[in-house]
Amino acid sequence: MTTARMMTRQAGRPDAAGARAGTARRRRSRLGDGEPERARWPRVDGAPHPRVRSLLARGYAGFTDATKPSRLVIPASAAVPLVLKIRDSAERPPAFVHGVHRSYAAMIGACAPTYLEAWLAPLGAYALLGLPMDELEGQVVDLGDVVGAAAGRRLTERVREAPTWGDRFALMDEFLLRRAAEGPRPSPEVGWAWRRLVITGGRIPISRLAGEVGWSHKRLIAGFRRQIGLPPKTAARLVRFDQLLARLDERRPPRWDQLAAEGGYSDQAHLVRDFREFTGAAPTAFMARVLASPQAAPAPSWTRTRTSGRPPQP
Repeated sequence: MTTARMMTRQAGRPDAAGARAGTARRRRSRLGDGEPERARWPRVDGAPHPRVRSLLARGYAGFTDATKPSRLVIPASAAVPLVLKIRDSAERPPAFVHGVHRSYAAMIGACAPTYLEAWLAPLGAYALLGLPMDELEGQVVDLGDVVGAAAGRRLTERVREAPTWGDRFALMDEFLLRRAAEGPRPSPEVGWAWRRLVITGGRIPISRLAGEVGWSHKRLIAGFRRQIGLPPKTAARLVRFDQLLARLDERRPPRWDQLAAEGGYSDQAHLVRDFREFTGAAPTAFMARVLASPQAAPAPSWTRTRTSGRPPQP
């Protein structure tokens, strides 16, 4: 793999030099108008294979030309969307991944008329894609540049030829199971630290996490960047925000002051600042758009993760 400069950054994030990026062709995520991706409807839901489920942030989803909206804003997330176009479109490659992003990204151009989507969970993306995740941060990357041109092309062709959504989801299972068997394993230390962030709602001090796994603060940051794509402090903020979104699913209408207190925000203004940074919209505007959908996308699976056992021994 060769060294390349990061070309695509998410909204509000300054450009920076990237590390190794292979021969990947980088596509720019440009800003534009759009709606929250969670508001898309209708969609076809698919249950992943049990051995794949823990590597995904959501189940599979299929979208068609009946799905609205078609211009999307992708929120900040530690998850990595993987998209396969059943029918092609002018913007973005036929199959691509969108690396972790610490601010929202508004995608220029409409979505493909028909496409399949899988959101890879933190650590799951590292195991499935086999790359240091900080190399993909904030970028839209052709899947063939990640898994190999022949493998990416064959998966896309097979999914496009499949007659039903069930067949397409089964092909995605087959692909991800093979990648999981061949990919790297996240370190026990980063895995433990990530689960601790989740169970504490992102409130545990990073220094305490480092102490629990027997690593220095600097080593923990490096491990998170490589295997999750973000430093632990940023990952903690996104965990807290994802859990806020999960609670919003249960509250109609929401009480923002109460949600701020429950979620570990210093006050309601703090919550509003994170909402704007991570979604590009004020909380009330975001919720009005999402709740207007009869079938809003679920919150990430790690909002329900539980930590058990003991930390890895240094």
